Amino acid sequence: MRKSTVLLVLLSVAAGLADDATERIRVNQIGFYPQGPKSAVVIDPVSSVFSVISETDGSAVYTGTLGPASVWNHSQENAAIADFSGLEAVGVFRVRVEGIGDSWPFEIKSFVHESVAAAALKSYYYQRASMPLDEAWAGKWRRAAGHPDTSVWVHASAATETRPEKTVIRSPKGWYDAGDYNKYIVNSGITMWTLLAVFEHFPEYAAAFRTDIPESGNGLPDLLDEILWNLRWMLTMQDPDDGGVYHKCTNANFDGFVMPNQARTQRYVVQKSVTATLDFAAVMAQAARVLEAFDAALPGLADSCLFAAEDAWMWAADHPNLLYNQTAMNTAFNPDINTGAYGDGNAADEFDWAAAEMYLTTGEAGYLAAADPFGTPDIRVPSWPNVATLGILSMLMQTDRLTRPGLDDGVLLTLFLSFCDGLVRSRDLSAYGVVMGTGSNDFVWGSNAVAANQALCLLVAHKLTGEADYFDAALSNLDYCLGRNATGYSFVTGHGDKTPMRIHHRQSGSDGIADPVPGFLAGGPNPSQQDRNDGAVYTSNLAAKSYSDMQASYASNENCINWNAPLVYILFGIEALMSETGLPSEARGVASRRIAPLSFRIEGNWPNPFNSSTRISYSLDGPANVRLTVCDAAGRTARTLESGMKLQGRHEIRFNASDLPSGVYFIRLQAGGRSTASRMLVLK
Repeated sequence: MRKSTVLLVLLSVAAGLADDATERIRVNQIGFYPQGPKSAVVIDPVSSVFSVISETDGSAVYTGTLGPASVWNHSQENAAIADFSGLEAVGVFRVRVEGIGDSWPFEIKSFVHESVAAAALKSYYYQRASMPLDEAWAGKWRRAAGHPDTSVWVHASAATETRPEKTVIRSPKGWYDAGDYNKYIVNSGITMWTLLAVFEHFPEYAAAFRTDIPESGNGLPDLLDEILWNLRWMLTMQDPDDGGVYHKCTNANFDGFVMPNQARTQRYVVQKSVTATLDFAAVMAQAARVLEAFDAALPGLADSCLFAAEDAWMWAADHPNLLYNQTAMNTAFNPDINTGAYGDGNAADEFDWAAAEMYLTTGEAGYLAAADPFGTPDIRVPSWPNVATLGILSMLMQTDRLTRPGLDDGVLLTLFLSFCDGLVRSRDLSAYGVVMGTGSNDFVWGSNAVAANQALCLLVAHKLTGEADYFDAALSNLDYCLGRNATGYSFVTGHGDKTPMRIHHRQSGSDGIADPVPGFLAGGPNPSQQDRNDGAVYTSNLAAKSYSDMQASYASNENCINWNAPLVYILFGIEALMSETGLPSEARGVASRRIAPLSFRIEGNWPNPFNSSTRISYSLDGPANVRLTVCDAAGRTARTLESGMKLQGRHEIRFNASDLPSGVYFIRLQAGGRSTASRMLVLK
């Protein structure tokens, strides 16, 4: 054998050993915050000692002892946790374990997840129907426009006297739902709530965050611009004659792996359903609240959304049992529709969610009488077939809008926190130190969205209480999504060293570009493996390892708008909470640090008008000097008030806003120069 051949063989063997070693150390491949928790998982450790090594000079900057090893049932791996939370140095590092090797590299810095947050949000731009993606914004993933949806037929299942079969309607814009090119109201419902909730729960951060999309710089927040692309499509899906909402805008069958402009089969709107109509009502009511602050830029849109929500509610009340059953529909009507069904055999949770959003927006207690989310609260991790928790979260986060006596008595909060405490216990008992894996049912189609939605609930709990355990548990699931899992993948395309390359996404599979469209959260481990007969190959049947990076694996490797939405929420939320000012780095490049427990709420006549007797009530868990700052939408300080002494417990500040011009303002509360919380107000 020639020496060069021997050398190549030896190098190949060495590379294989290095890869094997790296695979045994699972870590968030993006990184960590200097003052935040940090850990990696080591599989089958042969030593109790680990080090954190500088990527710059190879020096050991931290040495620690592995925790006790235990078996994670979901992967049948013997795992030990390397905790290096004490390392606060900024830089690029790897975890090294004697006898195993080094982990993938990661960063420690402020705003460490901001680039992933931008990519996760921009994924929706890449999913836009009815417009070209120009190189200026899409880069190498540019493409021609697909699906103008200006000549959509009313399917026989949706025909009415005023809109008979094959009536042509317009239904442009919206996002492609997943790896396919159809648009579904039900899945848009939970997606839109989650993105609008980012705006409601982290308003200052969301308003200041910038992505690179065509609308950037138009005077509206980029997050809102993206939401509007789908909101305006959703409005086209309501029958103006009766208020009902078509279940989806779709082909008869799924397209092959072609670019959007090459998919030209006839599009239909199909049967109206009570679930689609209630999801629509809930989103429109929530959107009306958010858009109210932007009436000058979007005149009348908030009112239009509320009118649409009210019409949808009335239709749903008249058709409470009109569920979508695609099999039965295909038996009765032609042509057959064989795309995603999003069928749901129970609309009770949709009624609860829509009732909550309608009540919060209108203040009319009659919505709660029709479907009371407080009666028997069904608190669980949200998903498109189980949306009652969305209304509960809206209630808990907007107690200033609760007008019915007894609603704000703490019972619902206690139940919700008890649910979140169970998630925290799961993390504490996990060999991987993650919440994900509370039970085998976590590993379903779209399991990574389960992890993200668990984290969403925990961030809400943290917002409501200030308890650090909730925040840390939420962060553990972000670590899971970004590499601290049994597959070793960072599941967000384009972010990390080992990421999905062959996702089940038609544009990524047909554009001739090796790299997939970035920012998508892959579905994740799914032991049901529904795609095994369609070409997908799995190397394991274990729940946490049932993942295949193959285009054929729609059951584990597809993208979906409702999976990316909670990823956007937790990335925005964690970045906002870890930013000292509550703003993105581009807006205020300051050091990041953990916020101390702090909560406050605005009392009075929220949201209109802002007046001379406005009261700001807040509570502090520990003694601190308090500063209240009123900023305009551009971040300029309009008013500052300080306590002048250390306060603790519940207090109130009154301030006069009569001399401020009309517009959108943010109230920022700071305690001890460290903690921040913010709320958006409107002055008219």
